[in-house]
Amino acid sequence: MVDTAVILAAGLGSRLKEHNQAKPKGFLEINGVPIIERSIKILKKNGIETIVIGTGFKSEFYEALADRFSHIVCVKNSEFAETGSFYTLYNLRTAVRGDFLLLESDLYYEERSIRVLQGLAKSDVILASGRTNSGDEVYIQTDDRGRLVNMSKKAEELGRISAELVGISRISKSLFDRICDWAGHNDIKKREYESVLVEMAGVHPIHVEKVEDLLWAEIDNLDHLERTVKLILPRIAEKEHERTD
Repeated sequence: MVDTAVILAAGLGSRLKEHNQAKPKGFLEINGVPIIERSIKILKKNGIETIVIGTGFKSEFYEALADRFSHIVCVKNSEFAETGSFYTLYNLRTAVRGDFLLLESDLYYEERSIRVLQGLAKSDVILASGRTNSGDEVYIQTDDRGRLVNMSKKAEELGRISAELVGISRISKSLFDRICDWAGHNDIKKREYESVLVEMAGVHPIHVEKVEDLLWAEIDNLDHLERTVKLILPRIAEKEHERTD
């Protein structure tokens, strides 16, 4: 079990149009609760004591959140408009001192996602699911031992499709140090963190933990939002109700 989480939250979220023109994607509300606050509650419930948020667009929203929750630390990527998600992660290198869970800010997921990763003995793990048919899938290819080989939104670029990327991972300090060392010798400004994990998988084994029936959604556009509200939210609520009965 790890006690630190890192949330990547620097993006513009331009595909959500009027729903987030004045605020970051993490503050999109579902059932009256910002999805970032829902994540914070789940993480805290499952052993996370420190949350480091990589901010950018409308960073003041996250800074106000840190004022409310003493266990939150914000680090701004001042170049968020010109850089990819990996640059935001790399920008956190002095704020992260041990193993951590890595999450994207625009996820709506069942709590089991965190419980699974916290319960594993393995250190470097990408959480994955079965097919979601969400329309914006990132497909994962693994080897016969369940280790990461490749990831892509284009299925034809992979030798086979083993699972789908959820957007929640468990990263060891040793892997992060190795990533940061690699970053110091490469052009990283436009890189997304997923592509860097694939690059590292060639020299550092990364396990893919597939939970076939995991319920989750990434909310990047209005179709994703509608799917989350109409399909994912009620199914997660039903599962949580069954678990407490």
